[in-house]
Amino acid sequence: MIYFNPRTNTLEQKIFEYSLQDVAEPNLYREIFRYDEVPKCAFNHRRVPMYTPDEIWMTDTTFRDGQQSRAPYTVEQIVRLYDYMHRLGGPKGLVRQCEFFLYSERDKQAVRRCQERGYQYPEVTGWIRATRGDFQLAREMGVKESGILVSCSDYHIFKKLNKSRRQAMDDYLAIIKSAIEVGIKPRCHFEDITRADFYGFVVPFAIELKKLMDQSGIPIKIRACDTLGYGVPYSGAAMPRCVPGIIYGANHYAGFPSELIEWHGHNDFYKAVVNATSAWLYGAASVNCSLLGIGERTGNTPLEAMVMEYAQLRGTTDGMDTTVITEIAEYYEKEIGYDIPHRTPFVGRHFNITQAGIHADGLLKDEEIYNIFDTSKLLNRPVKVVVNQTSGSAGIAHWLNDLLGLSGENRIDKRNPQVLSIKDWVDEEYASGRVTSLSDDEILAAVTRISPELLKKPE
Repeated sequence: MIYFNPRTNTLEQKIFEYSLQDVAEPNLYREIFRYDEVPKCAFNHRRVPMYTPDEIWMTDTTFRDGQQSRAPYTVEQIVRLYDYMHRLGGPKGLVRQCEFFLYSERDKQAVRRCQERGYQYPEVTGWIRATRGDFQLAREMGVKESGILVSCSDYHIFKKLNKSRRQAMDDYLAIIKSAIEVGIKPRCHFEDITRADFYGFVVPFAIELKKLMDQSGIPIKIRACDTLGYGVPYSGAAMPRCVPGIIYGANHYAGFPSELIEWHGHNDFYKAVVNATSAWLYGAASVNCSLLGIGERTGNTPLEAMVMEYAQLRGTTDGMDTTVITEIAEYYEKEIGYDIPHRTPFVGRHFNITQAGIHADGLLKDEEIYNIFDTSKLLNRPVKVVVNQTSGSAGIAHWLNDLLGLSGENRIDKRNPQVLSIKDWVDEEYASGRVTSLSDDEILAAVTRISPELLKKPE
């Protein structure tokens, strides 16, 4: 069949019709996924076009997947974090949705409190078991969209559900029809898609969903779930691990528009961020994230990371308030009691702190030399130094200038004799066997004792 594609403004040929392959034995891709070996990344060198949507955005799973790996948030904490996400997303609502459990009284109270905020974005959505009673519950809670688990790899279909592919598909379709009947927009979580038979099950199932969507007039969303983080972003990688191929296939072979394709990744192989970015580039309008990447095992795609990816891809933050990222980090540490690893990008205590003397010297001359961007402006996090045995006089001078808020001609020079006196004290500390960095209180005490005049701001 030949048809005109308005997106590419070309005639395109559609040769293959993908139908369900109801195999007797599961396809576990043992050449790739040998359980006693690291998974293999194969290439078939079949490349798909980059197909970035006109609009891209983020959704959030902090209150669903994020709560499966830590103590549950209190209602007050959920409401505060929801407020932060509203501010972070800006006037265009680039943090478009949040998903919530709907089971306990605490879950329900949190949903109601967030709904009472009256924000257009993030939209409050649900995540429920695939039963008619749960659909009715979502309806009663005023939730318009809800996630439904539709596991799609043979690992899940055969080993967990003890079903055939045909049985699984028929059951899933019946469940989704039940959701539509009670007025819930289904978000189908294609669990374990990066180990699934893409052309033998995923595409045929998606085609049936597209037919159901066309018949009912109710939008159905596909969330491609990289449940174990097996996805790879490489163009030309073989299925089922190829993120570009998965997103292209959902759009091109199953006919799902970009705005109904969402990526949900995990970080088991350190690829959560790059896979989510690839999903955007190859046709998914939304990527599902969690604050600080907190989620099952190694976690989900960090929301704050995708805010920065958005800005890099679009060349603008489009009104997002990136300084809220720092407020979120401070709230997690001070109010929730979550210990953020110090070197975590954008949110860790030391993410823009340097300890090397040669780097501190560069920062003294121009902080742009060793800082990733203006962290003071974008994150309300001025670049800092930690003083230790490698900081040198440049590090001490930078520490003093930061403490006193000095700039321009008023900045203390690394060659200042009093700075060199402080350096002598630092050198003596480490010559005596010290191995840890000096705290701000220790340095301040030393400056007060050795060269108190350094602490006087110029008139």
